[in-house]
Amino acid sequence: MSEIDAVASMADLLRGRSWTVLSGAGLSTDSGIPDYRGPTAVRATPMQLSEFVGSVEAQRRYWARSYLGWSRMGDAFPNAGHRALVSLEDAGLVGVVTQNVDGLHTAAGSRTVVDLHGEIAAVICLDCGDRTSRRSVQDRLRDLNPDLRAPAVLEHAELRPDGDAVVEDWHSFVLAACGRCGGRLKPDVVFFGESVPKPRVARAYDLVDAGQVLVVLGSSLTVMSGLRFVRHSAKQGRPVVIVTRGVTRGDDLATVKVNDGCAETLSRVQTLL
Repeated sequence: MSEIDAVASMADLLRGRSWTVLSGAGLSTDSGIPDYRGPTAVRATPMQLSEFVGSVEAQRRYWARSYLGWSRMGDAFPNAGHRALVSLEDAGLVGVVTQNVDGLHTAAGSRTVVDLHGEIAAVICLDCGDRTSRRSVQDRLRDLNPDLRAPAVLEHAELRPDGDAVVEDWHSFVLAACGRCGGRLKPDVVFFGESVPKPRVARAYDLVDAGQVLVVLGSSLTVMSGLRFVRHSAKQGRPVVIVTRGVTRGDDLATVKVNDGCAETLSRVQTLL
């Protein structure tokens, strides 16, 4: 099936039906945020939760990298794909479950969003649970580390979807402590090796079940946190549409597979609905 035919089939499935989106990093690449596993992704090994909580050195390394990475993440804007989804709320879209932590769906104006893996714009204390804004922590880190400067350009290989940039000299980086208890701070995102909170998973399933069709945008479905919703929908007999470049773990469950970019595909779908 050609990509033109696949998009037409996708529009036919969505027309007159309610549908839910499961979005991944491929939707945000047009906003300047690279993905982990797309065709142009650079191989990277994200920090595991156990490593982060296990030593101050690991926290120092993570925060030094994340401090510089935020210069890109914090200034990212929604792209045409995010904006198209807002417009499509009048054409049956009931909401978005996103694996991304960049907050761009909400920034674009989407009304119903479940941030499955958390929000990079928030920071939580591992010791007392206090939650604060990332920008305020970023300001504190800047004051504590006045000599650390971001390179003029963060190359693709130096920036990752969780805002983690490569930093060579992190050993002297000064950590910011919780303003309430002096405890350990962590971006309020789900690290690799960490479980998504059960209430959030339940909200995601409810939103998936609210749609008659599940549309996957820009996800390789490599991790189970996203693939489970595809398997759930297929088991319930609901059509599944997958829009992403390259192979995904859910392709065998897809009713329609569109091997193209998210923004381009959503633009064509808009004209057909």
